[in-house]
Amino acid sequence: MKLANRIITFVLVVALLFTGMGTTVEKVLNDVKLGLDLQGGFEVLYEVESLVDGQAITQSVLADTTTALNNRINAFGVSEPSIQIEGEDRIRVQLAGLADQDSARELLSSTANLTFRDVNDNILLDGTDLKEGGAAASFDQQNQPIVTLTLKDAAKFAEVTQKVMSMGAPNNLLVVWLDFEEGVDSYAKEKEKPPAEQKFQSAASVTQVLNTTDVMISGNFTVEETKNFASVLNAGSLPVKLTEIYSTSVGAQFGKDALNDTVFAGVVGVLLIFLFMLIYYRLPGFISIITLSVFTYLVLTVFNGINAVLTLPGIAAIVLGIGMAVDANILTAERIREELRVGHSVKDAYKLGSKQSLTAIIDAQLTTLLAAAVLFYYGTSSVKGFATTLIISILLSFVTAVWGSRMLQGLLVNSGYFNNPAWFGISRSKQHSLDEGITSLDLTTKFDKLDFVGNRKKFYAISTFILVAGIIVLGVFKLNLGIDFSQGTRVEIKSDTELVQEEVENYLVEIGFANDDVVISGDDHNIAVMRYKDDFSQQEVLDFSAQVKETYGHEPSLSTVSATVGKELAKNAIYALALAALGIIIYVAIRFEWRMGLGAIVSLLHDVFFIIVIFSMLRLEVDITFIAAVLTIVGYSINDTIVTFDRIRENIDRQEKITSKEELATIVNKSLRQTMGRSVNTVLTVIVVVIALIFLGAPSIQNFSIALLIGLITGIYSSICIAAQVWYSLKCREMDKKGTSVVKKEKKQWGSDEPQV
Repeated sequence: MKLANRIITFVLVVALLFTGMGTTVEKVLNDVKLGLDLQGGFEVLYEVESLVDGQAITQSVLADTTTALNNRINAFGVSEPSIQIEGEDRIRVQLAGLADQDSARELLSSTANLTFRDVNDNILLDGTDLKEGGAAASFDQQNQPIVTLTLKDAAKFAEVTQKVMSMGAPNNLLVVWLDFEEGVDSYAKEKEKPPAEQKFQSAASVTQVLNTTDVMISGNFTVEETKNFASVLNAGSLPVKLTEIYSTSVGAQFGKDALNDTVFAGVVGVLLIFLFMLIYYRLPGFISIITLSVFTYLVLTVFNGINAVLTLPGIAAIVLGIGMAVDANILTAERIREELRVGHSVKDAYKLGSKQSLTAIIDAQLTTLLAAAVLFYYGTSSVKGFATTLIISILLSFVTAVWGSRMLQGLLVNSGYFNNPAWFGISRSKQHSLDEGITSLDLTTKFDKLDFVGNRKKFYAISTFILVAGIIVLGVFKLNLGIDFSQGTRVEIKSDTELVQEEVENYLVEIGFANDDVVISGDDHNIAVMRYKDDFSQQEVLDFSAQVKETYGHEPSLSTVSATVGKELAKNAIYALALAALGIIIYVAIRFEWRMGLGAIVSLLHDVFFIIVIFSMLRLEVDITFIAAVLTIVGYSINDTIVTFDRIRENIDRQEKITSKEELATIVNKSLRQTMGRSVNTVLTVIVVVIALIFLGAPSIQNFSIALLIGLITGIYSSICIAAQVWYSLKCREMDKKGTSVVKKEKKQWGSDEPQV
């Protein structure tokens, strides 16, 4: 019976979805908050030190400091700055979309310690004598820029001016200092310098007692300098000294180009996925296009709802999240196609396939979620953005790719208009009759000639060779560690014209930043990349940026990492990998059995090691995004492995009892062949996106994408040729030792239906 109302409901639901998205997508896109790597800006990690001997850096002191920093940032009109306390003595500041980065850095780190002194450097007044909000930029009678101050106590100022006046000319000067260093600075030394180089702000002659709260500070100020000076004073003196130990500065043009390139690469990759799904899976492919579109919209909507910031790795995470959602669709579609081949009707095949694929989807996504959570906990700011987006993507992919896809596909299947298996890519000639008693375990595949178990020793030999060769390669080449894991400064210079290596090197010598390791990159050869072994000081960063911008017309991108932070990032990266591996083996051991968990970890270590070796051989830089790529591969690889183990478990359940190694080998081989098509299709769809990111995406995530590509290829090999084979070998050893058979475990709730000995 055909039910037209199901078709009408489907059309209405889809129409409502796309109407809702179409009318709000522009607002959603406009509301997305871009990170500094997508719109320019800078990020600084400050180490907080006390200015007073014996003063402890408490959480209260840190809170006061962040308040003062926030007040200063407001002077620049930055929308939604990020200021976070990290640990016991650090503060991270992120300012995206800021045009004048140099002024902001100077303003933020200045302690703004205002003092009024005599010519002998004796302190007379300090910042505590200034009325709150009492500093303002103004003009004197000659229309010259000045700063006006409002003091709290007129009588105290009268006493001070009386004291200075009594010193007599030429010593009757009230000297205004900002950040006077005891034992280092002095008026006597500074007055010998040219006016433009003098550290004190002004030195006013006092010829009468001033019983007032109004003070004018004049000097060689520009209008902009008086505004900044007043902002610093109104923000209040910081109670501490701030030292930069990590910083990243991205020029606005770099951010714009990165955003355009990565979005374009993502769109190309996703469209190719849509095309593949439609051609290969047909009706399920059409449904997946709808749900994947909804998925992308929801990811951005939720992202805006939690006020998250979208970074460059975050865009990659959205695209990869689409790959995860595709995997759920492919897994369900493949199970439906199997049931159709067995001889079930379209309706029955849909019900059975949807039910049977659910466990594998949940297990695979939960393990990937575990890796993303570890990455979020141990990652730095941009990597946290990647992890946040990946977590959101995984959760929403379950809503759309599982619940949404099944709801929409159920409407079409139950309408009665799609009873031909051709709608699912299965011809009637490939269908058996239910009367034949054929099960999915008996179905032929394109890979039936492959004997995975019989060749396991060859796989072990190949992997052993890779291990030994990899150790030798690492011993010879070592890793090309980026500044994230060592220390130093990485710089990218962008020009409107083609750059020549020798000319750039000569220019760097001229400006006092010599470097003979300049690499020219970019499609138009207009980007120069270089590394310095030492981390730049704040002043060096400011000087370098100012000179490069004046010469090439663009703010350079510059990252500097101290040795302390580099060691911490390396330590956290190792922790992240170790915890992810431990969590995965525990989860797989609980859901399946410990031997499968061990097989999964062996295959994961195989993948990670192979990626490291390739990066060592190709001299590709290993930075913090490399860790993000490795953990992503951990998620994908365990995804493949769990789907394989889930099929092995299911096929053992169907046999109910396996008494010989030969029977077990048959089960493992058939399980691997049955999941091979799904694994290949899933990895291919993600590889399409990764290749698009490599060739069309921003250069800053190229190494990230290369690591993903290597991991995806090795992941499919290890999950089939290593993980399952390790489990088979361990199971055979147990059968030899105990003389028992592998039997089906009684079905219980989800999470406890694994085979046991």
